[in-house]
Amino acid sequence: MTKAEIVKKIHTRTGIRRSDVNAIVDGFLSAIKSNMVQGHNIYLRGFGTFSIRRHKGRKAYSINNAAFITIPPHTSPTFKPGKELACKTR
Repeated sequence: MTKAEIVKKIHTRTGIRRSDVNAIVDGFLSAIKSNMVQGHNIYLRGFGTFSIRRHKGRKAYSINNAAFITIPPHTSPTFKPGKELACKTR
């Protein structure tokens, strides 16, 4: 499902103008993104948790260069579904 499909579905269900729904969805996604960039986790009860996962630096073997490389410490966003969402998707 794309963002445009989400906007269309909300517009159809609520009758709110599509441009207003689009602004709300954009604001929601922007709030999640900006908080995660700052290192905060997002908890949506019944839906799930958006969190930042921290990875340690490590050494890896590059088969392209046939040499060992160092991967620096980094972070990546993760999503863990809540109980209600996880049970409904099974």
